[in-house]
Amino acid sequence: MSTITTAILVISAVAVSGLVFGSVRIRGIGLGPAGVLFAGILFGHFGATINPEINHFAKEFGLILFVFTIGIQLGPGIIQLWKQQGLLLNGLTLLIVLQGFALVALFGYLFGFPGTAVAGLFCGSTTNTPSLGAAEQAASMLAANESGIDIGFLASAYAVAYPGGIIGIIASMLLLKKIFRVNLDDEVARYRELHSRDREKIERQSVVVENSRLDLMPFGQIPGINETGVRISRIKRAGDNEVEPATEQTLLGEGDIVQVVGPKSGLARFVPLIGRPSEEDLMAIPGKVTYRRVFVTETHALNRSLAELSLDRFYNVTVTRIIRGGIEMAPRGSSRLFYGDIVQVVGDIANLDRVTAFLGNSTKSMKETQFSPLFVGIAIGVLAGLIPLSIPGVPFPVRLGLAGGPLIAAIVLSLVGSIGSFVWYIPSSANLALRELGIILFLACAGLGAGETFFHSAMSLDGVIWMGTGLVITMLPLLTAGILARVIWKQNSLTICGVIAGSMTDPPALAFAGSMRDCDASATAYAAVYPLTMILRIIVAQSLIFIFA
Repeated sequence: MSTITTAILVISAVAVSGLVFGSVRIRGIGLGPAGVLFAGILFGHFGATINPEINHFAKEFGLILFVFTIGIQLGPGIIQLWKQQGLLLNGLTLLIVLQGFALVALFGYLFGFPGTAVAGLFCGSTTNTPSLGAAEQAASMLAANESGIDIGFLASAYAVAYPGGIIGIIASMLLLKKIFRVNLDDEVARYRELHSRDREKIERQSVVVENSRLDLMPFGQIPGINETGVRISRIKRAGDNEVEPATEQTLLGEGDIVQVVGPKSGLARFVPLIGRPSEEDLMAIPGKVTYRRVFVTETHALNRSLAELSLDRFYNVTVTRIIRGGIEMAPRGSSRLFYGDIVQVVGDIANLDRVTAFLGNSTKSMKETQFSPLFVGIAIGVLAGLIPLSIPGVPFPVRLGLAGGPLIAAIVLSLVGSIGSFVWYIPSSANLALRELGIILFLACAGLGAGETFFHSAMSLDGVIWMGTGLVITMLPLLTAGILARVIWKQNSLTICGVIAGSMTDPPALAFAGSMRDCDASATAYAAVYPLTMILRIIVAQSLIFIFA
């Protein structure tokens, strides 16, 4: 068989075995996709190997798919999290990294580890492959100028500590769950309740216009209207028996009854400005006015604000709600539309048909994955990961690598939304499929790569010491930060799991955390702390080489 055929068969066998193993749950706990890593180690130990270049490509491409799809899905949520808890979560990450540095330095001094083994132990116990690459670069620089530096210890210590690092991260999550007697269903409910509080529920209210100073004034020119987030949708003129569509251009008259839509606090501020609440329900009164929910899919409507689009002027309709990611938001003039947004539009049927055609409303395209933007985004991310970043006081450039670059690029592109015909949107089902495929490829190849020498290294005296100290380096900082986060800052357990996985830049741990409950909390926290973690770990790994080697 050809090397490619062999690689496909071996990776498939490892993936199937690992997923079956990961699906086994004991007391409700299972490894999930992380089981693929351990299946790969066993297959590699018993001689199932693949071409190293194929292994490296499949592993890195899988990792890129995994982090890129996470960034695309969670970008907007990450910005919100940074505003609310960015300092705290990244502070916890800094604490974890510094504890790991102190512990590995202590063990290196006490046990007299070779300098390169110290750095390898740090990279492996914190499951950070880019930092291993950075450490190898630093070690190669020193080896070219000095004798006696054995770079081989770097990879050996990393290979022995890496699986133990993954076990230690997952064990830390489970220990924290046990210590605080966490009910994950309650944590999910608490997380969703907290995030629903961040956005007020959109309500509608009928109001009688009694302010004579507003007579014949367009609704959109009422002072302060845009700040309240209140929109007008219907109007029943004084003396009429039918309702009409209303927009920001609609002239108000004393005695008119209008239906306004907006957040509760905005309505409370706005209603007294124009009159008083009315018990009359304009939704129940006949008239040539209805509403429709429309998907935004046409590129000419993307990244443009409602003020720029002027749908009220051109189509005589009003946007009363924007629904993004299942969350209702009050539309304002500055609100920009993104691919996949759902807008609720009020008007007569003819104008609703016209604005629907303008916005797109293509449910078919909402289910399709556009691969050109996907690969453009991946290419941008790979190039971004190659850029050397100079940090004051650090004598070497820092790179985000093939994991950090695509993640940052995906977050940025998800916020940009679209450029011309390129739209960075992946349907949720396709996003999940690509993400799972990516992590399975990464774990299968990582396991196969480590399996060949893992048991030999692990059974040696040095290997046992490396594995034992590696577990301490992994778990002690995580447990310390997790306990502080829960006791002092009352953090959600799922968010803590995300910080733990992100502080180790560990995809298997994130996959495990995500498999416990269907909630974005862990993935969002992971992505929020990942960039800082990546930079810190690269700096620490290279610093250990310069200090100990």
